[in-house]
Formats: sequence, C-alpha cells, structure tokens
Amino acid sequence: MSNQELVVLSVGGVRFVTQASTLQQFPESRLARMLNDDDREFKLVNGEFFVDRDGTLFSYIMDFLRTLQVSLPTDFSDYQRLQREAEFYGLYPLADLLSQEHLLKPRLEILEVRFSLQEMQAFFRIFGSCSTTVETLAEQITVFTGQQSGQSWNSPFTSQKPLVPLPLERPSHHDMAFQCGTDYSAGDQFVARYVSIKPDNRKLINGTNVLGLLLDTLLKDGFRLISTRTVSSEEKVECYSFERMKRRAGLTVTVNQTPGSSGVAQAKRSQVQKRK
Repeated sequence: MSNQELVVLSVGGVRFVTQASTLQQFPESRLARMLNDDDREFKLVNGEFFVDRDGTLFSYIMDFLRTLQVSLPTDFSDYQRLQREAEFYGLYPLADLLSQEHLLKPRLEILEVRFSLQEMQAFFRIFGSCSTTVETLAEQITVFTGQQSGQSWNSPFTSQKPLVPLPLERPSHHDMAFQCGTDYSAGDQFVARYVSIKPDNRKLINGTNVLGLLLDTLLKDGFRLISTRTVSSEEKVECYSFERMKRRAGLTVTVNQTPGSSGVAQAKRSQVQKRK
C-alpha cells in the first residue's frame, strides 16, 4: 500500500480517514500490520477497516499518530482506559506515557493578590505558585513616577515633564510588589506613581481602578476567583485568591527510523515552559 493512499477505519461506529503513512509510524503496531492483512482483528468491509473498539478514545490515538504528541483535554480522566487502548493497538510508547499520569495531568496553579489602601496610596503584592506566570505578569505591569503640584491623587497628571518608569519590587521569583497614588514631598509638591497594565495603555493612579484592571487581566488569562478575605482589618489589607488549571509541558515521542530498525520510540519533554 502506498504511503499516500487513504485508509478508512470504522472504530466502534466512528469513521476515520487518514493516510497509510500515518498508521505506519510504528511498524510493529497492529495498525501498521493491518495494512498488510496481518491482523484478523481488523475486518475489511466495503473498503473500510472495521474494529469493535471505543471510537471516542481512538480519536486520541489518531491525534498521537499524526503529531507524535500527547495532547489531552484539561478535564480528561480516562488514562487507564486510553492506556489499555494503546496497548491493544500495539502503541507501547504511548501506553508507557499514559502510565505516567503525573506527567500528563494539568496542575493547579494558585495566585494571590494582596491590596492595601492607605490614605492617598495603594499597595499591591502578588504571590504565585508558578514563577513563569509571575514573571509574565511582571512584564505586563509598569509603574511610572513624576511630581505634581497641589492636586489630589484622582486628578490627571498635568506636568509637561516625562514620567519615569520604576522597576517592580521582586522579593523572589514567586512574588512582586508595587504601589500607586501620591505621596507628600515638599511644599505643595507631590510624588505621583501611576500603574499601567498591558495591553491596556492607560496610566492609572487610583488604587481601586488599578485593582479592578488587575483582577480583570487575571480573569481574562484563565484564572478563576475562588475567595476574598480581609487579612488585616487594622491595615486594611484585602486578599484575592485565584486558581486555574495549567497544562504541564507537552510530551513528545521521537521515532528513530534507522536502517534495520522497527521504529524505536523515545519520549521526551517539549520545551514549552522556560521554568516552573
């Protein structure tokens, strides 16, 4: 059979169309042998190979053969059943990966925002269980500083002097801190700090507005607000806790097709994330 020839399979009543070369990724598998009529489990009926197995799970088998990657939905839970199907088809590299559920299951990511409003200043501190997320968020947030005269913190900045960006405080890879608002300097001069959060281009000085934009940014990024509480009533510190399910780095199978080999497969991690 030509590598480019189309093959039609009916698995548990679900129809799949693919190329012969896709099914031949692993020459020792039952799907590859099926093309040579070497497996009686697969019956050829009206030009279609019929097999009495789970058609829904076979869609993940086909995705693996096409991409050589294991990509499963966040809510997927049938690891043992899919592993059994992979073993049935003789796809042992896939079965080996599925036996390591801890490498494939999405992990729960926690992020906490602490907010304190004191007179004309607002203080923020963000803690995250994933350092990569905190680093990405830090790249979105910019604090600008400048001086203004005799205005409240809700007033727009009117000075012609350019605002100077300030670095965020980074106590560790897992947290950051910044503030906004105005602070008395000398005479009628105030030091003003504005916050901008990409992709929003506004420079906000009001702490409540910054908090609203920050929470909205996290929700759009896939986080879910799970609780709000007051950490310290005296210092007026509020805590907002978020969580989201985050995929682990993908797993890829590399097939080494060397002369005389039968398709040796080796699993490795895709470098999807720089660090955790």
